[in-house]
Amino acid sequence: MTGQISLQVLHDLYNSFMGHTRKDDTMHVLLEDDLGRLTLRRLRLWDRIMARCLAARLDRELARGARPETNVGLAARAVRLTSMRCRRDLARSLQRILAAVLPAASRGGPTAADPSARVARHPHIPVRRDRISRSASELAELAARLVQPGPVPARGVAMVCQLLTDGGGPLYRKACRDDLAAIVEQATQALTS
Repeated sequence: MTGQISLQVLHDLYNSFMGHTRKDDTMHVLLEDDLGRLTLRRLRLWDRIMARCLAARLDRELARGARPETNVGLAARAVRLTSMRCRRDLARSLQRILAAVLPAASRGGPTAADPSARVARHPHIPVRRDRISRSASELAELAARLVQPGPVPARGVAMVCQLLTDGGGPLYRKACRDDLAAIVEQATQALTS
């Protein structure tokens, strides 16, 4: 019986690692114990709910370089951020911002003659068009890196999430003195390291 249970746990871990998860599958994370050893722990529904409620704070910590293994909240948030679904959503958000600011020809996207071209709606929240147009190629590269297959560090994805959700940041606020190109470059580097 023990061998059967071990085999099922390994099967579930393999499927989870390969991205073949079902909604009802149990999720596991690696956490450091008191002696600094990594231990496998089941991620409970409550852990995921708390990570979602504290997402902004956890994203800040992960973006600063906190290791996800240090506590269950960071681990749960890192699992969500590094999922391909979340990464695709963030990449689409970056692409929508670029589509609202730049003409299709300069984005390398479909042209007006292309019947499949979508009309880019203006965002409901005003964006800093001047900054975005100056950093367009870096933002497009960041979006492309997000959707590349394979694992990515949670730090880089958290940086992108922060960039998109910080209403006082360089994407949205004129008074913000942060350099958008530098932030995008840091996030891109964090996704590759």
